[in-house]
Amino acid sequence: MLEDTSFAIRPIDQADEKEVWQPIGDVQKIEGKKQIFALTCDEAVVNIHFYRGDIVRVTIDPFDGKYDSVSPAVIATPEKVDVHVREGKDGWELQTKRLTVVIERSPFRLAIYDNEGTLLVRDEQPVCFQAKGRMRCTHALTPTDVVYGLGEKTGVLNKRGAVWTMWNTDVYAPHNLETDPLYQSHPYMMVLKNGHAHGIFFDHTYKTTFDLRHESFYTFTSDGGALDYYVFAGSHPKDVLAQYTHLVGRMPLPPKWALGYHQSRYSYETEQEVRELIDTFRAKHIPLDAVYLDIHYMDEYRVFTFDQKRFPHPQSLVQYAKEQGVHIVPIVDPGVKVDAEYDTYRDGVQKDYFCKYADGTLYKGDVWPGTSVFPDFLKKKVRKWWGEQHTFYTDIGIEGIWNDMNEPSVFNETKTMDEQVVHDGWKTHRQVHNVYGMMMTEATYHALKKQLKGKRPFVLTRAGFAGIHRYAAVWTGDNRSFWEHLELSIPMCLNLGLSAVAFCGADVGGFAHDANGELLVRWTQVGAFFPYFRNHCAIDFARQEPWAFGETYEQIVKRYIELRYEWLPHLYSLCFEAYQTGVPMMRPLMMEYPNDRETWNISDQFMVGNEVMVAPVMRPYTAHRIVYFPEGRWIDYWTKEVFEGSRRYIVEAPLDRLPIYVKEGAMIAHADVKLSTAMADEQMTLYVYTMKEGTSTYTLYDDDGTTFAYEKGEYIRMHIRATFVDHTVHFDVKTDGTYQPTWQLHVSFVGDVPKTIVVNGEQRVIDEATNTFVL
Repeated sequence: MLEDTSFAIRPIDQADEKEVWQPIGDVQKIEGKKQIFALTCDEAVVNIHFYRGDIVRVTIDPFDGKYDSVSPAVIATPEKVDVHVREGKDGWELQTKRLTVVIERSPFRLAIYDNEGTLLVRDEQPVCFQAKGRMRCTHALTPTDVVYGLGEKTGVLNKRGAVWTMWNTDVYAPHNLETDPLYQSHPYMMVLKNGHAHGIFFDHTYKTTFDLRHESFYTFTSDGGALDYYVFAGSHPKDVLAQYTHLVGRMPLPPKWALGYHQSRYSYETEQEVRELIDTFRAKHIPLDAVYLDIHYMDEYRVFTFDQKRFPHPQSLVQYAKEQGVHIVPIVDPGVKVDAEYDTYRDGVQKDYFCKYADGTLYKGDVWPGTSVFPDFLKKKVRKWWGEQHTFYTDIGIEGIWNDMNEPSVFNETKTMDEQVVHDGWKTHRQVHNVYGMMMTEATYHALKKQLKGKRPFVLTRAGFAGIHRYAAVWTGDNRSFWEHLELSIPMCLNLGLSAVAFCGADVGGFAHDANGELLVRWTQVGAFFPYFRNHCAIDFARQEPWAFGETYEQIVKRYIELRYEWLPHLYSLCFEAYQTGVPMMRPLMMEYPNDRETWNISDQFMVGNEVMVAPVMRPYTAHRIVYFPEGRWIDYWTKEVFEGSRRYIVEAPLDRLPIYVKEGAMIAHADVKLSTAMADEQMTLYVYTMKEGTSTYTLYDDDGTTFAYEKGEYIRMHIRATFVDHTVHFDVKTDGTYQPTWQLHVSFVGDVPKTIVVNGEQRVIDEATNTFVL
């Protein structure tokens, strides 16, 4: 039975509104065609479109009934859905195998349920609009519902209790709990209701707000355009992500080198400094896969140039770095310097490729090069042209690009482009601001993919919108070297992952302000398990290279960078899982234990996959912390101490120890430490955390790490099932894919070594010298 949908219409608070909010009124008629249902209301046209049996789209247009989204987020096409329609006295029910949409006639309102009768969405107030184009809807919540997602937001994991704004904004000032908005806009959230999850995606490119301050409802407001939202049935958090990423796409596999350790600074100012940096890493035997060039590599900050005095031999530098197993990643901003002798500016003006006002005047704003113009990335031909400029980099061997300042950031009072600028005809900047950076990054990614001739590109972006993960990794912007910012980075990355951005991270050590040895150690420990692992700091502040604070700290930092490379087989396997399912590598505990209330609001622990838990220390002068252990038995990665689940413990965590726990029965693949992912693995070790009895599974994935051949099945997946019973472990191993790996997989047991080992029916003996056997 569906729960009672009767409600009392709450009065709309107009105290702070200059205009009256007008309800869209009653439903006058309904017309259905296959899986699309059009409702004509007194003041609006409503369309209900089933994309799948578990995904429904609702659009409400009170203006002209011809709403056409400019959002680039959704790439899925609707599948065929059988919808059963039932009309009653008060309205209609539209039912699929997974969803039921209840439409009330007077006044119009919706309630959406899953196939178990759990309420997902219900209009708590009538949908309203204003004459200038603003729209608002209000949906029911219960006091115990927990809300996640919303992309890159400060604060704790649960986003209730605040108003969140979607408007891409460059924020250099220190980020704190009330800093909002930031660089990205992800108008999507996941709601956990008594262990059942569902999702809502408001696909709007205008400025939007989510008001989550109330106990019994939330409000979504758009500054323009029709209401356009999707509901995902769930009911497990992983189901919601699978449904959402079916709609907006999933991340491609990054090149393996993108998962290694990256070193950056604003700026490494000369070619010689970069060479010396790489040499120091190699002399100290610290792994390194990428070095970044910030804005000082350019000629007076002109994109697609090198300063001939600072970087006289860029191709030689890139080649030298590659010989050391290191990739050079230059920054590329959207602002193009106004200079009649500058090829990129002159060519863009002649082709009419820069943003303009309605009267045809070029929009100009100040950024790093001084007075600049900005490409109109909403135009396909401009994206193609911009992408072609990147042959400047790819021709000399560069395979990764860093997009920054692409909110777009402008040095003025509003921090961005004038809202009256028009794009791609007559789309105002007010409408497309939130997708400007994403369209730039799309252009970058597709150009690199073409120019690298089969190699996977790496793109990093600061600005983005829902769907940005299809093109780039994301980092959380200009943080500070504060302990509070280390703490903020975890829920920020967790909520990015829940918003489909599986490949994300934060600047390790903090960007601005002065770090210290202890902070760098603790942040590097966390960064080693972030999907994206980069150390970055700002000019005029303390340097943050691993050796910056002396030998004691250097050795600990080095150890955790090495640990990253040991764990790379596991992380890369999780990358492939994200590519397949949308489930991120770095996960909140609630994703694995949605029925455990204790996990719902944990912001300072996270999962790496489904059976590894990390509990960082994020306070100075601290050598212990409280850790919550979900159900099961957990083994300390370092000491092998066993912890019983569904309990909290105070655990010891001296400076050189990051608390890591592996669930009993788990299997985790490790590699030997190497200085770069350019070095092939000769051996991997599968660590099996034994248990008395039970079954566990693990999938190890690998491929060539550089090309798109994996899309054609050129990979290896080892599906391993281990069954423990009576001091015996039975391994059932199956493989698929055509890739021939360079490594052998050895098995090592953590805990009691079984007396008998059987692999695919054949008994095996452990090598007493190594305490392993080849699987």
